[in-house]
Amino acid sequence: MSEATDEPPITLYRLQACPFCERVVRKLDEYDLDYHSRFVEPMHSDRNVVKRVSGARTVPAIVDEETGVTMSESANIVEYLDKTYGGAN
Repeated sequence: MSEATDEPPITLYRLQACPFCERVVRKLDEYDLDYHSRFVEPMHSDRNVVKRVSGARTVPAIVDEETGVTMSESANIVEYLDKTYGGAN
């Protein structure tokens, strides 16, 4: 068993005032999921932290330690959250 930490299992890489990021935030809030927001550099070419995690510099990107899933693109993330945490079939 791994030792419990205070870190939430989900990390969301996002930009300030990004409508695609806000779409994911609304979905996380809808399911009352605990997550950590990491705000990234506005300049696309400076988003190396996101590239290391997801393989691309696009946001939003999400890492779910609970399921081992890492993905980007808001539509894909929302669909993943619905399927994983929403009980939808």
